[in-house]
Amino acid sequence: MIDGPALPPLARDRARALLAAMPGARVVVLGDVMLDHFVIGRVSRISPEAPVPVVEFDREFHLPGGAANVASNVRALGAHVALVGVVGDDASAADMRGLLEGRGIAAAGVITDPSRPTTRKTRLATTRHQQVARLDVEKSDDLGAEVEAAVIASLEAAIAAADAIVVSDYMKGVVTRRVMAHAVAGAAARGVPLLVDPKVPHMPYYAGASLITPNQPEAEQASLVRIRTADDARRAVQTLRERFRVDGVLVTLGEQGMWLADGSAEGHLPATAREVADVTGAGDTVVATLAAALAAGATSAEAARLANEAAGVVVTRFGTAVASLDDLRARLG
Repeated sequence: MIDGPALPPLARDRARALLAAMPGARVVVLGDVMLDHFVIGRVSRISPEAPVPVVEFDREFHLPGGAANVASNVRALGAHVALVGVVGDDASAADMRGLLEGRGIAAAGVITDPSRPTTRKTRLATTRHQQVARLDVEKSDDLGAEVEAAVIASLEAAIAAADAIVVSDYMKGVVTRRVMAHAVAGAAARGVPLLVDPKVPHMPYYAGASLITPNQPEAEQASLVRIRTADDARRAVQTLRERFRVDGVLVTLGEQGMWLADGSAEGHLPATAREVADVTGAGDTVVATLAAALAAGATSAEAARLANEAAGVVVTRFGTAVASLDDLRARLG
């Protein structure tokens, strides 16, 4: 069980001040844009053709996923957000652009690449929110040189007005070594925090980042430390900071909460969710809230406390959900 020293508390007045400042913050989100497609139905029998459930269609809907979900969460907190990524030249791209426009997310930096499909995850689920199957449409090899150059140009234009930068890396081809190097250099030149929701094979790309947010399996794989106690968490995070040359690490530990360590704070936050319905996209909410809070002037410990509360909101909801300013105000009294 993780039972280490707690991060400093966040006073109610300070929390209110940070939430009030978020609508003035400007956040750039770079990464793998995805369309989450949910098909919901009822299951009452097994198919006579194969040992699989027969799902009787009830409804379907689309939500922004991946980096687009990060952008949606930033926007739900009131901050201005510019999204940089890639979609295909297809119906899913049109659906995605409509979703972004409806949420007030600036998408001029989303590049169209006719050589690849828009990444789409179709989840088949029951009306009781039990997933039956998932179908992925994607092309995950690195961007071609021309599209990569267009992404870098969009990123540099967006960074010019940024208070924080988030990289949402799902290893679908957008976060190349070269793109990541420009993100690191741009953040350093502007003096703003750079946060990364990482993938283990790309860990060497993130050197110079302010904060990476691996989940427990990713942290264990990258550090070679099995996390079961506070000492384990401390050792794993220190290993990650030193090995990959990042300033800070926040490990999400599921029902065990979070562990943060950077140059200013280290400690544990217990999970705040009273019940869990669906953890889809919870990591997106965490990194988005961290970015919005840091852009609004929070310390890393304060941002972690707000992100922990936001995660407690979205895991109670089905699908790729967001935590809004009103949600956080209610959670914080």
